[in-house]
Amino acid sequence: MYRPVNKYFKPKAPIARTNQLIKVPEVRVIDDKGEHLGVMPTHEAIKIALERDLDLVEVSPNAKPPVAKIINYDKYRYQVEKEEQQKRKSAKRVEVKSIRLSVRIGQHDMQTKARQTDQFLSEGKKVKVEMVLRGREKANIDYAFEQLTKYLSLISTPNTTELAPKRMGGTIITILMPQ
Repeated sequence: MYRPVNKYFKPKAPIARTNQLIKVPEVRVIDDKGEHLGVMPTHEAIKIALERDLDLVEVSPNAKPPVAKIINYDKYRYQVEKEEQQKRKSAKRVEVKSIRLSVRIGQHDMQTKARQTDQFLSEGKKVKVEMVLRGREKANIDYAFEQLTKYLSLISTPNTTELAPKRMGGTIITILMPQ
């Protein structure tokens, strides 16, 4: 029977080596109660773990000798996954908002866009300001930079420039971030 291969499926890699997958000759062993049993050959540590109906899990493989715990591997994996979830949840994501301007923008429209930029900066978001140049506007680049400078002077919220105004093809880009 033909089964299509799901190219998006990635099997989870094991979190830590366990029991027979530990290939080092000796390990520092900590038992399920947190007591140090000392440094011993790996095969003896595995034998102790199996007598207690638990697994020998390599917790710190880079230590000399590697540290292994006698614990239930499923519970250990569950705890590690929960910690990773908590880290992802607490990681701060900075949102980048975009404002597009034209060289021919009117004064009132420029003030409206500046108020919008002030609002984004006061919410703690980065703002990417793009001035799009079309056709013959690309020939008068000095006027475009002048307009952008005028726009930036209208912004009242304290900010720092992460990226100074810079021409990239047919657009001039600058990135502002709150102070």
